[in-house]
Amino acid sequence: MSPDLRVRLSQVELVNPIMTAAGCAGTGRELARFVDLARIGAIVTKSVMLEPRAGRPAPRMAETPSGMLSAIGLQGPGVDVFLQRDLPWLLSRGGHTVVSIAGGSASEYAELARRLSEASGVGMIEVNLSCPNPASQGRDFTDEPAEAARVVHAVRSHARSDIPVFAKLAPDVPDLVGLATACVEARADGLSMINAVRGMAIDPVTLRPAVAGGMGGVSGPAIRPIAVGCVHRVHAALPEVPIIGMGGVRTGTDVLEFIAAGASSVAVGTVNFADPSACARILREFEEAVEGRGVARVGELVGAAHRPIGAALGG
Repeated sequence: MSPDLRVRLSQVELVNPIMTAAGCAGTGRELARFVDLARIGAIVTKSVMLEPRAGRPAPRMAETPSGMLSAIGLQGPGVDVFLQRDLPWLLSRGGHTVVSIAGGSASEYAELARRLSEASGVGMIEVNLSCPNPASQGRDFTDEPAEAARVVHAVRSHARSDIPVFAKLAPDVPDLVGLATACVEARADGLSMINAVRGMAIDPVTLRPAVAGGMGGVSGPAIRPIAVGCVHRVHAALPEVPIIGMGGVRTGTDVLEFIAAGASSVAVGTVNFADPSACARILREFEEAVEGRGVARVGELVGAAHRPIGAALGG
């Protein structure tokens, strides 16, 4: 008998733990030719903001060893276009929709939560906290747990009670567990981790930064050990809090690794640019890997790496 792949993220149940990562699948249109969006657990949208945003000037992306450096600048058409055009299209494809949101203040995040709560079909809200906070000299909200908590509290206070709110955390902060705890105390229903790691690449010809603005976010396989370690640490500290793990996932075995570290669900990101059918392939590989463990439900494997030697299920 095939294992039960259903997972629960707060009050939401997904058919399986495979999701897209925000910013790596647009609003699903790019992948729909290659993947049945209703077959994977959820589509996480590119971060939506209140107003249209042009983003940073080119160049915005650069290849790095085992990964990619990006500095897109939260480009997008704004929440009005998302609600009128993108969300209805997504719902017509039968997929579960997680909306990533971004803003420059707690009030902007709160307004986004309110607007999304008035629409039908929003399954979850993911709060992208890796955004500059103008009130704090442009430092990201993740850099200061109190500021991150203020944003999460604003979103949770303005979102419908049946829409789970997940806080997305960056790894390069002084105290990741402290940040996670602050967000949970501010009533986040769960956590997403990790966002891209800050980094830079230098063009060897011009000897200038390879992306506009200098710094960007590193993603791809190079950051997977960092991401798995972050999930493991936070799950150890907050074992009852559901986690969406992400960072360099390429195979079904990678998904299993995140789940053993403590993730309940796993998002697939950068690999979609090279292989737009990756989510479907990874789902097949993951199902085979779980079958090989001999467990009835994928939930039995969550946090397996934290159990005493010999106590991990399967294998």
